[in-house]
Amino acid sequence: MKYNLFGEHTGLKASQIILGAASFGTRSGYGTSPDEVQKILKAYTDGGGNFIDTSDRYQFGESEELIGKFIENQRESFIISTKYTRGSGNTPGLTNTGNHRKAMIQAVETSLKRLKTEYIDVYMPHFDDGMTPLDEISRGLDDLVKAGKIIYIGLANIPAWKAAVIASQTKIHAIQIEYNLVQRTAERELVPMANHLGLATMMYSPLAGGLLTAKYREGENGRLTQGNGLNHQESDLTRQTIDLLVQIAEELEVQPGQVALAWVLSKKTFPIIGARTLAQLHDGLAATKVKLTQEHLYRLDQLTAVDMGYPHDLLLSVQGKI
Repeated sequence: MKYNLFGEHTGLKASQIILGAASFGTRSGYGTSPDEVQKILKAYTDGGGNFIDTSDRYQFGESEELIGKFIENQRESFIISTKYTRGSGNTPGLTNTGNHRKAMIQAVETSLKRLKTEYIDVYMPHFDDGMTPLDEISRGLDDLVKAGKIIYIGLANIPAWKAAVIASQTKIHAIQIEYNLVQRTAERELVPMANHLGLATMMYSPLAGGLLTAKYREGENGRLTQGNGLNHQESDLTRQTIDLLVQIAEELEVQPGQVALAWVLSKKTFPIIGARTLAQLHDGLAATKVKLTQEHLYRLDQLTAVDMGYPHDLLLSVQGKI
């Protein structure tokens, strides 16, 4: 496992792959048993991993509890990221949800207890709630830093312009966004903003919920077949993308999902792999050893390139003539 600096403003060395803990636990009715979770955490640590991402919402708090059990006597060895917005209960109260300061304080205190720690390394709203004033979010997070409850501030699933406004009011260190070969719209605004501000980019769903592993073609089950409203059917572009991943994987004698993950790694980002089983973890970690050629990267980049839209297309046509 290699280690990269977590953005330009921390000096923190983080493992190149983050372990995602959305499936840790079974309270939602689907997930990973506590015993298997401990095996996954140990294997990830043995492989050199030091960065675990979770949320108070994952498995209604069980994910944080299982992580807390594992890190309790080795807290200093890990970077822990967690999130708030939707509340940790199955039916959270009205004042326990959203990004306002009351929900923020209640969430961070309960997360600290579940994680059995005195501080959280990276803390962030899970979603833009569309209601809370941006200065309320920035001042609230800044107060948590000053109180020693959290160290670094992140933002997840938020429009770029709002992230930029919050970054103008307090120090932001990271963003967490969906990013993979069939979801590259973040390249329009979010990725350039992060690069300009020197933010670390934490990319979740790098395998598109398992779609890019080609496992659904074989009739296997996964996150996209669990009745959660997500779709594992292949569009024309997705079919072409998976075909190319399979072709490159056969050439390199690796798995298609490992090629897809290696592509995300090539973008100098921190992909979050949500391993539900020990085997999935080992497959994900093996992607760090996959060597894609410039031709491989070019073919994948060109096939899945996103339409940049206005004003980017217009500016591309005129800026060179000014």
